[in-house]
Amino acid sequence: MASDVTTSPAHGPAPSPKAIAGRVDIAPQAFVVPMAQTIVGCMADGRPNFMAVAWLTRVNYQPPMLGVAINRRNFSHGAIAASGQFSVNFPTVDMTAVTDYTGLASGARVDKSGLFEVFHGHLDAAPLIRECPLGIECRVHTAVELPSNTFFIGEIVGAWCAEDCLDGAGAPDPRLLRPILLTMPDNRYWSMGDVVGRAWHDGKALRGKADGSEAG
Repeated sequence: MASDVTTSPAHGPAPSPKAIAGRVDIAPQAFVVPMAQTIVGCMADGRPNFMAVAWLTRVNYQPPMLGVAINRRNFSHGAIAASGQFSVNFPTVDMTAVTDYTGLASGARVDKSGLFEVFHGHLDAAPLIRECPLGIECRVHTAVELPSNTFFIGEIVGAWCAEDCLDGAGAPDPRLLRPILLTMPDNRYWSMGDVVGRAWHDGKALRGKADGSEAG
């Protein structure tokens, strides 16, 4: 597991007040675009432990990798750092209460191993939740140290989806997964909305003469 990552200075001077017509600076703690609310699993003191995490993203295509940001004060942080493994489980909208609880109760004081039916895939320290229709198991590739969090970048070694949540092509159907979304700083959970377009498709109508040029 690599961890020798160079980081930029944590803090800089506060920006000067600026007026822009029709816009209001709502401060940097605004994450109003919904994020996928997940439950990260790890093994701690010989038992499964779970923690609500929404700060995650896909970071690499091949090999497939995703990253999760975990505060160093959290109990799960030490467990992931020690084992080099973790899981990312996607609960349904019916699981908002128990998902929220996993983020309120610290594994240092509460045994959360009995909250779910647990199973393991390829990794022994990345417990998966059977009640969640999708669970991804990761092996830590790189740990990026930030001012308060560690950004654990994990290589995906297994992605386990409930059979009844697959579409006709064998891919997970978001409508069947029914994921929980989180917005901040209002701290509200949401359900997914309607399909509004197709990625890498709808923009083709605007390419015109630029068609065939390099993407991005």
